[in-house]
Amino acid sequence: MTRTHWAAVTAVVLALLFAGAATVASAGGSAPAAGTPSSASADAGFARDMSVHHQQAVEMSFVVRDRTEDEEVRRLAYDIANTQANQRGMMLGWLDLWGLPKVVAGSEPMAWMHEDGAASGHAGHGAADDAGDGPLMPGMATRSEMAKLAGLSGKEAEIYYLQLMITHHNGGVAMAEGCVRLCEVGTERSLAQGMVDAQRSEVELMVGLLKKRGAQPLV
Repeated sequence: MTRTHWAAVTAVVLALLFAGAATVASAGGSAPAAGTPSSASADAGFARDMSVHHQQAVEMSFVVRDRTEDEEVRRLAYDIANTQANQRGMMLGWLDLWGLPKVVAGSEPMAWMHEDGAASGHAGHGAADDAGDGPLMPGMATRSEMAKLAGLSGKEAEIYYLQLMITHHNGGVAMAEGCVRLCEVGTERSLAQGMVDAQRSEVELMVGLLKKRGAQPLV
């Protein structure tokens, strides 16, 4: 991630810290304050779903880090893992501040975007009905795809990681754009817009890395 991206992330983190402090103060440090998002809101849904989405990106990045010696790809993987792990912590922290569960039994992924007419479920590649996968969010890799990545090394691992992560980022951008439209908490919308901008930039970088390796993004 470039210094510009890190500066943007830092600004968002500071905003979130102030917002979190205000929420705790208004709630008396125990119960959610009046006016905080409901469990069925887009704010809560995005925080839950994107936390899961980010977790897979972190896992994919750690896998490729151990499967290649290429410093360019390892550096990109580290940046993605570090950034998305931090953002995941922010979103889970919001749910705690709002007094909302991190997991809602029986809930459908992306339900918070349904009213907006946005696509839900697995998008772009793979099959959502792989054994044990269940409904997947946009761009997420299936278990078989994750297993395939773990079985590759060197240039093959680099190419497949970049292909999976481009699709993963594109799905994440669609989700973040949904939050920009639908979320009501200003700091969350700001974080979502930051995700859109940074991940679009990283997609361009990854497409270039694929071209250098004689490969193309997945259809």
